[in-house]
Amino acid sequence: DALKRRIEFFDKNGCKLCDHGLEQIYFENFTESEVKAIFEKKRNNKEISNAEALKFQSAILLFLAETYHEFGWVQQFHLGALRNNNERMLRVLGPDTGWDSIGDYSQATKLSAFLNALDSKNKLTKTIIYNLNPADNEVMATMIGNFNDGSVKGKVQYGSGWWFLDQKDGMTKQLNALSNMGLISCFIGMLTDSRSFLSFPRHEYFRRILCNLLGDEIKRGELPNDMEWIGKMVSDISYNNAKEYFKF
Repeated sequence: DALKRRIEFFDKNGCKLCDHGLEQIYFENFTESEVKAIFEKKRNNKEISNAEALKFQSAILLFLAETYHEFGWVQQFHLGALRNNNERMLRVLGPDTGWDSIGDYSQATKLSAFLNALDSKNKLTKTIIYNLNPADNEVMATMIGNFNDGSVKGKVQYGSGWWFLDQKDGMTKQLNALSNMGLISCFIGMLTDSRSFLSFPRHEYFRRILCNLLGDEIKRGELPNDMEWIGKMVSDISYNNAKEYFKF
């Protein structure tokens, strides 16, 4: 109830998106009685096992996802960071000071089960999935197709290149994976999740990469030389799709 009231508070104050930064999606089968027992065990300062922790985390994440659906929020999942690798520098400078890297966590099985559990109850809200390991590009690009049911254009999105992949090569590979495996015309494009004004130029950087990619394919004869059609797709990816998707 406390979690739901907090989401309701933010919703009334204009919040429409959430973001979870996780190593991988949590999904373990659980019962309500198990989750209550795990909670009471922890409240009594008793040690809980890794299996119990995963069940509790799964219950919380599913509850939140169902609540986002109820309020019509977009949920985002940034997956795959290996954080705080240098313990000495963590002690000196604290977390999020540059000692993180790409992790090689398994993503597909739990992510599929999580999305399927929500979809089977018709409680899967609009969802954006970002990967940090480039080895997962095709995993994410194909996973979204499993749950795009036609109810919303591009309901489940493969998010733009994130963190270490937020550069020319990473963005190009993300665009190609989505184009090869899915429907790039529905893509909502680049985001700015930073509070720094200087992060906004990444949108211009992204648009230049997108246009160069399409222009090279037109030059090679892989796309038709139809500026009206291609231009409409670029405009949609750069602005119109996001405007329609988020309903700001």
